[in-house]
Amino acid sequence: MSLLNASEIMELIPNRYPILFIDKVDSLEDGQSITCTKNVTINEEFFRGHFPRNPVMPGVLIIESLAQAASILILKTEKYRGKTAYLGSIDNAKFRKVVRPGDVLKLQVIMEKQRMNMGKVNCKAIVDDQIACSAILSFIVSDVKNKI
Repeated sequence: MSLLNASEIMELIPNRYPILFIDKVDSLEDGQSITCTKNVTINEEFFRGHFPRNPVMPGVLIIESLAQAASILILKTEKYRGKTAYLGSIDNAKFRKVVRPGDVLKLQVIMEKQRMNMGKVNCKAIVDDQIACSAILSFIVSDVKNKI
């Protein structure tokens, strides 16, 4: 059972196909943590070129998936509802396991600190109970129409 489905996710974050990578929200502790699912399928557009005969999910898209999960965590709070969360920086990114078609990517995000409209989250992308990627992401929240 999911807490939020794809339609409900699209009400929170602006991402759409082909750059929406969250299929569902599994758990959410308001402003504290979130776990989301990304089902990796061979039908993903990026597998056509990354790499032929050896499909591997690009690391940058794993980071993007984590950033989207973080955005949901942030924008689900009353304080930031209706705003947009932008990725500010990526620190200590480590890739430990290749992600392939058929994998279920569990995206875990924990809020580390938040001050005004900025903050940091600790993130892990997990496949079969093994960490595929970990990183610390910083974010900036802004009104949708404001430019950073």
